[in-house]
Amino acid sequence: MTKRPLAIATTCALLLGLAACGKSEPAAEGAGHKTANKHINAFDGDAARGEKLAATKLPSGQSCVDCHGTGGLKPIDAATPIIGGQYQDYLFHSLQHYREGKRDHALMTMQIKGAFDAGTLDEQGIADLSAYFAAQSGPLGDLHGK
Repeated sequence: MTKRPLAIATTCALLLGLAACGKSEPAAEGAGHKTANKHINAFDGDAARGEKLAATKLPSGQSCVDCHGTGGLKPIDAATPIIGGQYQDYLFHSLQHYREGKRDHALMTMQIKGAFDAGTLDEQGIADLSAYFAAQSGPLGDLHGK
């Protein structure tokens, strides 16, 4: 037995693996920013698209800004958090967790899961919303230098 067939098989497997991990181009932009096999992370969002999405009525008839206020800075009541200026990855993962049922809130779970199930919010939309709210100059800060 020679080592050549094993080397060829190993090389083919590595090439197939690299091809599978490569980035794919997003599909044409539309209502849900559908993407084909593209991994979206917390920092892939577009704040300008997120601003528009934040004001868009979801299937429930409400938008993000109806409760959190423009820029996420003026919530409708003390029970609604200020999300403007919050960490982008925190917002991204929180929205994912509402969608997946890993985080539960009577209104937010229904809003995010409902929008996702209806096709009006996808992973890119979650990233866009996170980018928009994180880009705001809010009252949140860390304890650096305190």
